Amino acid sequence: MFRLWIFIIVIHSILMIGVVFAGEKYCFDCMHKYKIGDKKNETYDFEIDLQENNLSVKVKEQISDKKTGLVSYILFENNKILIDENRKSKYTGPYPSHSVGKSLVSLVTGYAVCGGYINHTVFDSIDYPTVAGTLYENQKLINLLNMQAGDGEIVGDRIHNKDNRIKGNGKNINTIPIKSAMKAYFKNKDGLEPGVYFNYSAMATNVIMNYVIYKTGDDWNKLLHKIFVEDAKVAKKVYFGKSLEKHNTGNRSKGEYGRYSFYADRYDYVRIANLMLNHWKNDTCVGKYLKTMYENRIDRDYKTNKFNGNHRVALRYGGQFLWDAVGVEDRPILMMDGAWGQQVVIDFENNKIITAHSTDRNYDYYALIYLQLTSDTLDNGRPVCRKYKDDGNFVLEPC
Repeated sequence: MFRLWIFIIVIHSILMIGVVFAGEKYCFDCMHKYKIGDKKNETYDFEIDLQENNLSVKVKEQISDKKTGLVSYILFENNKILIDENRKSKYTGPYPSHSVGKSLVSLVTGYAVCGGYINHTVFDSIDYPTVAGTLYENQKLINLLNMQAGDGEIVGDRIHNKDNRIKGNGKNINTIPIKSAMKAYFKNKDGLEPGVYFNYSAMATNVIMNYVIYKTGDDWNKLLHKIFVEDAKVAKKVYFGKSLEKHNTGNRSKGEYGRYSFYADRYDYVRIANLMLNHWKNDTCVGKYLKTMYENRIDRDYKTNKFNGNHRVALRYGGQFLWDAVGVEDRPILMMDGAWGQQVVIDFENNKIITAHSTDRNYDYYALIYLQLTSDTLDNGRPVCRKYKDDGNFVLEPC
């Protein structure tokens, strides 16, 4: 019997590790979390004015076809929900954000700066003992926010084509508490020159998040409550994940265990995006932070002609956000993108928010999201792609 129990425990551990490391498609139940919100939040209530048009018909078609992967789509414009479709899926609880959570870490950072917890500008170096003796020591905060930390030879998309893998062993950096990660992989390691090379790195985001945890101290949960409950007025609890996995460690209440994994109700993603839109429009301190991210965005040097997500159409990156959708660079549009097709778009000038959640990227991103950002449909609505020339520049042509 004892051997049987040992066998069961081992198998359970292997299965849990598989859930954690095999892409993390939906990992809500495998990690401890920062829980934000109460059962009776003061909620932002939407105005509803559902439209019947070509777009709404297209969305319904995409939602009803499970092969697309699309499970939720909301169009929110001028303070009204105009299109709202969803279906049942494996997301039985809060919807995952995947890398959309990176952008929300930036929002939290902006609040920490404006709240006086970070007593320097984003252009100054961080003062963070946990990263002492590593390539992240004394990094300028803007370099971390812009994914230019110089960590591309150790972790991230530059080497692995995945943002969370460590060079040499394939471990997921999101599952390793930051102090352990620094000691094991970054101690006394030289990086590339900061502020030069773009490297989409989960570690850079987790350094930012844990730096904010360190700077806010006992007020960390208070800050999260301020952002999401008091200001965004979410209806249900939202969650940031911890780098503490349930199968092998206890849930310590304090410490630097932040990871950008974020979960929320589908409507609460709209509430959070609307909070950001209002900050921008009202030119608040957080709005100025967002504008600083826009003004200091960088070229991504990312060449593709496949338009199936915000990360595929954005020409530039700044402050953990995607900017400058190709063909629509004439106005500020903030974009977020997460694995398997999670999308959030904020068009500040047109007071428009689009959110999409999915289990795969097989849905018609071009029609449902990209064309909703363009002032005029390109080529009479036919899909267009970037065609690169020998000099590195591109033109838009039908695919």
